[in-house]
Amino acid sequence: MAQDERNRKALSHVLDELEQSVEGKEVRVQHVIDTLGHQSFPALMLIFSLISTSPASAIPGITAVVALIVFLLVVQMIIGRDHVWLPDVITRRKMDSGKLCKGIRWLRRPTEFVEKFARPRWTALTHRPWLWLPLILVLFLTLFMPFMEIVPTSGSVASAAIAFFSAGLLTRDGVLIALAHIPLLAAPVIVYTLGA
Repeated sequence: MAQDERNRKALSHVLDELEQSVEGKEVRVQHVIDTLGHQSFPALMLIFSLISTSPASAIPGITAVVALIVFLLVVQMIIGRDHVWLPDVITRRKMDSGKLCKGIRWLRRPTEFVEKFARPRWTALTHRPWLWLPLILVLFLTLFMPFMEIVPTSGSVASAAIAFFSAGLLTRDGVLIALAHIPLLAAPVIVYTLGA
């Protein structure tokens, strides 16, 4: 498979890897990290934000957990860490396998839609210093996500914005990253409107 095609299918590949690795009734967060790789910050950010966007978000407390995971991932990306580190209290947390797989299946269609347009371009935006702004926006957004569980669907809106940015990183598509600024900036406004 050509490099361009691998980049284009990067999102589906993440879903494939995770779905194929699910065994038993429950999946630990550590299992997700081990499956996707300790160096793949964008893949981990994408999959956890997608989980919070999908029907798997029905798992109690999942939005708060995802917010904390993404927050820690972004901080480590900002400081230039090479390997993912998450505290044991997070990595030991379990997710229902059935709900997780249902969420992955639900995500297939929007993922395929994004992959039709995603391709490596404006790749300078996938590196520093251009990454600082979206990373900081994601960082601030995660601070509010635990409180969004009070307002139905608001956590999913915020997670979708983060997933959009992560998709741009994974596919090395600077256009997606540039467009991700729109939902990242709009998410707090939408959440405030929903809660009003």
